[in-house]
Amino acid sequence: MLSPSLAQEIAGDTSAVIGFNVLITDAEGMVIGSGDRSRVGTFHEASVQVVRTQEAATHNASQAQQLRGVRPGMTLPLIAGGQAVGTVGITGTPAQVRRFGLLVKRQTEILLRESVMLRSRLLAERAGEKLLADIAAYDPEVVEGDFLVFRAAELGFDLRLRRVAVVFEVTVPAAAAHGQGAHRQAAHRQGAAPPLALVRSELLRTVGEVFADPQDIIAVTAPGWIGVLHRIPAGSRTTSLAADCRRVTDVIAAQDGLAARAGIGEPATSVGGLHDSYQDACEALRLGTRLAGGSAVHHITDLRVHQLLTTVSQSARNRLLDLTTADLRTQPDWPALRDTITAWCENGFNLVRASEALHVHRNTVVYRMNKIEQITGRPLREHRTTMALYLACLADQLGGGTDSTVRRRRRGR
Repeated sequence: MLSPSLAQEIAGDTSAVIGFNVLITDAEGMVIGSGDRSRVGTFHEASVQVVRTQEAATHNASQAQQLRGVRPGMTLPLIAGGQAVGTVGITGTPAQVRRFGLLVKRQTEILLRESVMLRSRLLAERAGEKLLADIAAYDPEVVEGDFLVFRAAELGFDLRLRRVAVVFEVTVPAAAAHGQGAHRQAAHRQGAAPPLALVRSELLRTVGEVFADPQDIIAVTAPGWIGVLHRIPAGSRTTSLAADCRRVTDVIAAQDGLAARAGIGEPATSVGGLHDSYQDACEALRLGTRLAGGSAVHHITDLRVHQLLTTVSQSARNRLLDLTTADLRTQPDWPALRDTITAWCENGFNLVRASEALHVHRNTVVYRMNKIEQITGRPLREHRTTMALYLACLADQLGGGTDSTVRRRRRGR
């Protein structure tokens, strides 16, 4: 608990402040930190008794001469968790240093507790990262799900609870990156961490403030990527989850030069299900990026057809486009015609709902639909024909092939 590096830092800083030499020993009486570095590594006999009794002791010149490695002053026990883990001593006449004794002891114990808490938090973060990475890469042929359940239980998490995976991607937009280019290049030359690494703890804190359930597992999965296995309380629905994700992306977007998006998977209650949910959340992010619209939050439930289309080869998607929309895509208003077909299908072939989704007058939708029918020679009220057009429109929105970067993130690498 009391490392030599921490002890030396405390002893050196405190000695400089109070003007008297401060030394710190471990529980065996060995000096591990001192304002007078020559005393580091020596034995301080008075500390043995102080650790054993957990009571402070003072020694004048004659008393100090009778003890090995001891000089006049005061020695106080350092208590952590009810046990003495070492001592802190102040060199000087007892009358001079007594007034500093309790202050130095308390300050040292506070710094010690903070160090332990920081170490514990970092260890918990690393363990959470490893757990989430193992779930992301889970293969039942390689590792048993029960083993991960057991490991999670050691960390205080119950993987049998109903959860849903959420993935956040934080990026530096192109404009901001260009504006900060010279600064980042200078920082890189000096060996500094990249921007996202610098704000890692802040990003984790932002996500943790929204996903604050003790059972929520939050971890960095890759630079700029944060994964969450969010516990869904019994009886509640996931309808508020998108709003929670938007809160996170909005807060991150309010920070200078950052942008964030979120992907949401499906609820699960097993290791295999959580693996699938995490993969789906990454797929939602990937697909959402390739679709038109300014939404920062994408739910895989809304993108299942898109996901299915991406399993088809690019050449097959291109052939579908050529056979069903070749003439339409030559029109200057092709994006508007494509969106009209999409809205018509996704709103139950209902004119009113489609116009509301497009934010245009119903007559505009009727005009576009008539134009589509004239060009294709196919009635949009014949659902089988319309669905072929709909799939072609989605294929056009998806554009290029699979993003290899996201595939790496899905594997938790």
